[in-house]
Formats: sequence, C-alpha cells, structure tokens
Amino acid sequence: MDNYDLNETVGEVTEEQSEESEKYRDVAIPNARHLIHCLSVIGQIEGHYILPPQNKTTKYEHIMPALVAIEQDSSIEGLIIIINTVGGDVEAGLALAELISSMKTPTVSIVVGGGHSIGVPLAVSARRSFIVRSATMTIHPVRLTGLVLGVPQTLSYFEKMQERIVRFVTDNSRISPERFKELMLKTGELVMDVGSVLTGEDAVKEGIIDSVGGLSEAIECLYGMIEGR
Repeated sequence: MDNYDLNETVGEVTEEQSEESEKYRDVAIPNARHLIHCLSVIGQIEGHYILPPQNKTTKYEHIMPALVAIEQDSSIEGLIIIINTVGGDVEAGLALAELISSMKTPTVSIVVGGGHSIGVPLAVSARRSFIVRSATMTIHPVRLTGLVLGVPQTLSYFEKMQERIVRFVTDNSRISPERFKELMLKTGELVMDVGSVLTGEDAVKEGIIDSVGGLSEAIECLYGMIEGR
C-alpha cells in the first residue's frame, strides 16, 4: 500500500516450536535474571500486499499473534524490540505500534542500523526507547505508490493518515507536534524528497528517542522496570 518510506525452557523443543520461533524471529532466555522475550522488526514492514521474495520483510500477521502470546504468557517478564527497518506499510506498522504501546508487559525498544519511516512510531511505542549512536531515523510525509486518484478525498485521506502518525509519535515521546511536522516537511536534506534524517544523538536531542545506548543499557533498563526500579 504505502512506503511511509511504517519460551521456552532449555531442553527438548519440538519441531513445531522451532518453526514458530523462527517464524516470529524471537528468543526467550530462561536462565537469565529475568525471562525476557526478544522480538526483531527488520527489513520492510509487509502489510496488505506481499512484497517480492528477495525483500527481507517483517510480516505484520506474524507479529500480531506473537505480541498477544507474549502479553498472555505470565512467565515472560519483559519484551525487548530490536528495530532495523527501512519502513513499509503505514497501517500495518501503525497497528503493530498501537499493540505494543497498549501492552502491560514492560517493553523497551532499541534502534540499530535504521528506524526509518514507520519505524519511528514502532520505536517510540515501547515504554522506553534506545538508539545506538551509529543508527539513523528518517522522518518524512506519508507517500503512496501506484495509481492515485487526484481528488479531494485522496488528499483528505493522506492528511488524516499523516495526523495519525504525528499524534502517535508525539503522544509516545517528548517531541512536540509542531517540531515533528517541521522535521517531516523539511526541504534540502533528502534528494528529490522532503523530510529529515536524524542520527542517534539527534533523535534523542529532538525528544523522539529517550536515550542513546546499546544492548546492555536496554536490557538493564528492562530489568529495572521488571524490578520496579
């Protein structure tokens, strides 16, 4: 549709369980201080349309039931979401972000590589967000590929979709709607496009991401949430 460009115990594991783990790209470590689940959001967010087989994708229809299972599993104490995405389907990415933000299970996200487009709402959907210094985030307006009818209703749809993204990001971070829109509509930074590219430190300065940090900082933060610190 769009390019917003959006447990196991150690021991015997059945073949079916192994397939599920691979499908959801998840890891749960039972002999750690706390049992936390790792969920990766990588490549392009695949939504209502199937992407070419050579594309590395995260399928939203796989992640949704995984999130439901994590929320229901009383043995899982926390969720860490590792993000390295170029963006993808807006509605699919926003749906995943809404589910993550509504979870009672403690959540932490960490952006590595890139958290572009709809990856921005996904990054801020966790209770606490981290980004490594070398990562970048691209913020730009909603775009639609393919045939578009040039009628007022189409423009209204784009505007409403963009407002949904702005509202979600600003409700789940420290950046103001005005500043986020300013970054979204900035000219001169992206070739043949409008928008902004933020480094890890820039994303924190702007108030989109909470902290610059790596894996150990993200896990320690999640442990702190679990332990009530």
